[in-house]
Amino acid sequence: MKSHTAYLWMNTSERYEIINITGMVEEELKKSKIKEGLCLVNAMHITASVFINDNESGLHSDFLKWLEKLAPYSPEKYSHNLSGEDNGDAHLKRTIMGREAVIAVTNGKLDFGPWEQIFYGEFDGRRRKRILVKIIGE
Repeated sequence: MKSHTAYLWMNTSERYEIINITGMVEEELKKSKIKEGLCLVNAMHITASVFINDNESGLHSDFLKWLEKLAPYSPEKYSHNLSGEDNGDAHLKRTIMGREAVIAVTNGKLDFGPWEQIFYGEFDGRRRKRILVKIIGE
């Protein structure tokens, strides 16, 4: 069995963003030369997410609005923020959207269903964060 590890770096200009990272992950899969296996994509920060869904801007806007209703930004609202942070909402948003995605690799390609793509969700941006891409297989 072979493995390939890479780190993608993000530094968003906004506090909240959803970024399509499918192409970046596909590039790492090509570099790996793995034809059959699994690809793990993991947000390596506790206020960011990796998830799979449709690449449709209205849906992304809906996600951000929905998350803001569930966990609104409010520095005075969260006990976590008593530590001097202001990102209690971002931790909750990350928990809702998930930490990682695992995608099957078949015939050297990410084996998606219709419309599926990989996204990085940033909920406390404007600083450098990394994403792990780990591909294992033959």
